[in-house]
Amino acid sequence: MRTSSKKALRLSLVAAGTVLLTSGCTGKEAYDNAFGIGWPQPKSEQGKVMYDVWTGSVAAAAAVGLAMYVLIALTVIRDRKKTEELPRQVSYNLPIEVLYTVVPFVIIAVLFFYTAVGENKVNKLTPNPDVTIGVVGFQWNWQFNYMDDKVQVTGEPAKGQEAVLVLPVNKRIKFIETSPDVIHSFWVPDFLFKRDVIPGRLNAFEIKPTEKGTYTGRCAELCGEKHDRMNFVVKVVSQADYDTYIAGLKADPNAAANELGAALVTGDN
Repeated sequence: MRTSSKKALRLSLVAAGTVLLTSGCTGKEAYDNAFGIGWPQPKSEQGKVMYDVWTGSVAAAAAVGLAMYVLIALTVIRDRKKTEELPRQVSYNLPIEVLYTVVPFVIIAVLFFYTAVGENKVNKLTPNPDVTIGVVGFQWNWQFNYMDDKVQVTGEPAKGQEAVLVLPVNKRIKFIETSPDVIHSFWVPDFLFKRDVIPGRLNAFEIKPTEKGTYTGRCAELCGEKHDRMNFVVKVVSQADYDTYIAGLKADPNAAANELGAALVTGDN
């Protein structure tokens, strides 16, 4: 190997190591994020649908970009200046122009089709979900109401205490959300799902978590002065652990339904 090639290889390895160390990710996280082109691996059934649409769109864009670079390279090589003679001039090329019109239309139509199909899957509501949870976003925290069991968990802004949302794994969970003050946004990055929380309106959606673990939830809407405090914790557990958790809430007088959760029945669907 020549000296210049060895130097280039060393520089490449140093650059890769620098990117990994400064990204704040583990090796596995860096691999997952690289494979997803910036998206984490989805931890929900709905997130998998959106992840597939995203990677398909990126693959289509990469294929178009590669084709353009190849055509540019062929033109540069084939049509580079060889003599002082002026090249043959043409006013148009009908087959090429038709191709340049039809191909983008087909690409956009295919992407639109898969996007619409994915959107329908993500927004689908089943008649009998396994769990129904009411979400109330308020300044500056969250309340999660386990509506089937009539208990709730509320974050405490004054104490800086984040609300904890416990969910059973591999169960269809229906969320009904609203707000008593301003627009918030319920967002769990690892679920690859986000939905606005709007005052006076009940938004409904379903999520099916597919992996046990602890995840961070956020408010993805700039909702005011203390927006940065509106994080929450999501714990996806086994059904047995979930049942134990709900039993504990039922035994806790502080977990009884309160007036903040009344917004879930007064909102306008």
